[in-house]
Amino acid sequence: MSFKRLKANLLTHVQQLVRNGDFTEYGLARFLGVSQPHMHNVLNGIRPVTPELFDVILERFGMDVLDLCPRAHLERHLRGSAQ
Repeated sequence: MSFKRLKANLLTHVQQLVRNGDFTEYGLARFLGVSQPHMHNVLNGIRPVTPELFDVILERFGMDVLDLCPRAHLERHLRGSAQ
């Protein structure tokens, strides 16, 4: 799995939190320690998710990089490693 795909999966996760009403853009920005305009630009693909922001998001939500990998991908990888 590429870093680009992991970033896309993380961004999708965060966008869903806003779409579902778990966070507003402003609330999410405050929770992550960034400005609301910056968060808006990240959520809308205007600015990239930097490695630093990537790490902050993972830390704040108690996530690991493996949480961003589809289960089927992990299972395939583990089956391939076991042989």
